[in-house]
This record gives sequence, structure tokens and C-alpha cells, in this order.
Amino acid sequence: MFIETEQTPNPASLKFLPGLEVMTSGTANFPDPSTARNSPLAESLFALPEVRGVFFGADFITVTKAEEADWYRLKPAILGIIMEHFTRGRPVLSAPLEKAPEGGEEEGGIVAQIKELLDTRVRPAVAQDGGDITFCDFEEGVVYLHMQGSCSGCPSSLATLKAGIENMLRYYIPEVTEVRAV
Repeated sequence: MFIETEQTPNPASLKFLPGLEVMTSGTANFPDPSTARNSPLAESLFALPEVRGVFFGADFITVTKAEEADWYRLKPAILGIIMEHFTRGRPVLSAPLEKAPEGGEEEGGIVAQIKELLDTRVRPAVAQDGGDITFCDFEEGVVYLHMQGSCSGCPSSLATLKAGIENMLRYYIPEVTEVRAV
């Protein structure tokens, strides 16, 4: 098994590409060890004291390290855990994850437009950087989004939200006045 790695815009996160499907649908975010109980792979990665976050995409795993940790020393241990996990045929998730409720359903058409733009134009680009972005709510012109994976805590995530996503949503949907991270 050959696992590729890619740098992300977030220097604290590294994207691991095992060359096979990681998630059959959706994504899974584990921002700390207490959230990893439904994932044997995330639990194994959190056994490394330098690991601060784990994120699963369709065909990648993003690991976020502690600020003081060194990728040169941490990367081989992560590669070993991922390789052992998949070669043993273990599941990525031992139980389905609970979906967070999405707000703003009363807005109907506007929320549907926001979600459509996020799904078709934003999420694919964000996934290339080892992260994901999810819709949380639309209230009084403000879109609330949650950044995950390498995007969470990334130095450029505010610029991505304001200069990229906010401008695009405001252009296509005049009712949108602002985008905020949750």
C-alpha cells in the first residue's frame, strides 16, 4: 500500500491519500479525542499525543498536529497507523455518525440556493485542501458556516470565508449580506 501526502494551506494539517475510499458518503470530523469513539482509525491516530484533529473525506484523511510537533517525526507514525488500519481491513467508522441539525429550513428557497452553491462550487475546492465546509444556518442575511479538517484553524480560512465564499454568495443571492464562521 502506498500512501501519498499533500500539504494543505494550514501548516498544522497534512492530507494523507491512501489510494482507496475512506468515506462512502459525506465526511467525518473529529476535532478532539473525545469525539473519536465511533472511529477505530481516528482513535488510533489520537493515540499519538501530538495529534490534535482528524478529518475523513471521500478519499483522504487530514491530520492536524500540535503546534510544537514536527511533521518530520510525526508523519511516519501516522503513515504506519493508516497503513496498518487499511491492510487489516478495519472499518473507518464502527457506527454511523449523528448528523448535526441544519437550521434555516424556514427560509426554503434561499437556503436551498446557498446549499447548492456550497455543494457545487465551494466544497470541491475546500476538499482539495483537505477540509470541508458545512452549512449551519441562515438568519437575517447572515450565512453561518462550519469549517472542518485543514480549514479549521487555517490562517487563510477567514480570507476564504470573506473574500471567496461571502463575495460569491452575495453575487448570486442578494439576500445574503455576510458569512460568518461557527
